[in-house]
Amino acid sequence: MDFDKIALEPIRLDEAFFHKLPKVDLHVHLDGSLRLETILDLAIKDKIPLGIETIDDLKAILKPGYRHKSLDDYLKGFDITLKVMQTDEALYRTAYELAQDAAMENIEYMEVRYSPILHTRKKLSLAAILESVLAGLRDANKDFGIESGVIVSGIRNISPAISMRLAELSVAFKNRGVVGFDLAGSEYNFPAKDHLKAFNLILSNNVNVTIHAGEAYGPESIHQALHYCGAHRVGHGTRLREDGDLLNYVNDHRIPLEICLSSNVQTGAVADLEEHPFRFYHDLGLRVTLNTDNRTITDTTMTREYLLAYENFDLLPLDILDLVMGGVKSAFIPYEFKRDSIRRTKDKVKKMLVEEAVKQGVTP
Repeated sequence: MDFDKIALEPIRLDEAFFHKLPKVDLHVHLDGSLRLETILDLAIKDKIPLGIETIDDLKAILKPGYRHKSLDDYLKGFDITLKVMQTDEALYRTAYELAQDAAMENIEYMEVRYSPILHTRKKLSLAAILESVLAGLRDANKDFGIESGVIVSGIRNISPAISMRLAELSVAFKNRGVVGFDLAGSEYNFPAKDHLKAFNLILSNNVNVTIHAGEAYGPESIHQALHYCGAHRVGHGTRLREDGDLLNYVNDHRIPLEICLSSNVQTGAVADLEEHPFRFYHDLGLRVTLNTDNRTITDTTMTREYLLAYENFDLLPLDILDLVMGGVKSAFIPYEFKRDSIRRTKDKVKKMLVEEAVKQGVTP
């Protein structure tokens, strides 16, 4: 059966299907995606007092999957994870395990973001911090076949001078594993334009840019990300719908949105999933991608995010294909490689959906 014949036919899909589905994750924070067991193990190994003894104790502090009062409240969980990520060994291990976990649910490509400046408590150099994570991802690629890149994140609520240091680091590691530069952290009262010098350096060296914007602040934040800092993708963009003119600009210029459904509910970016603009953006033709944000803090996986979208937004086979392809097309990888990945992934997803339709006796 040809895919076009079932593209708009409703079919029943379950978690096992989305687990097998080839996926990419373009917005995942390393320091928000540690295994709970690893946090405890590293704390014991490095003699870091967390004041807890069990996984249940850790969950009580981190509150994975919990609906928070605000983004700032959600970010408090990182105080714990960052405590155990201050050595070469810890950074290597957490990067390796994140890639392993992603590979186990058929994520074929992942862009891991984090801010090296937050891992300097034991006087590691920024270069050493970056090299440790890159080494973990490289070894995971050898062992599990998952491709990945690193996005270095500046922090809005830390000095713009630090963002400049991180931008210089990103330029130095361009083509050595770093695929982009980001601005994360508390969005309210910390405008992206304050970090303009860092983005000027990044763009003048042809480094990709993605910026957290429109999550905890309105469309003005997205405007700054695009028109001051030259963002090629927007992290979240939940409040883009409040400015129709800017929304059309994003659509016309095919600027991808890195949608993180579960975390948007948990940070209060939307009151609940029913209010999320995901379906609105998709129906308008914006390039939307699904992502985890923080696998541990959010208590999610890419499989769960796809299942969540499917169950709550009435996705048809064509919608699922568009979502997967939106992620592949939006990846910060050279076009010569992306072209092959687009063709290969499209064929694989179509085949899976057709087989599922045939199995269920769906006839157009």
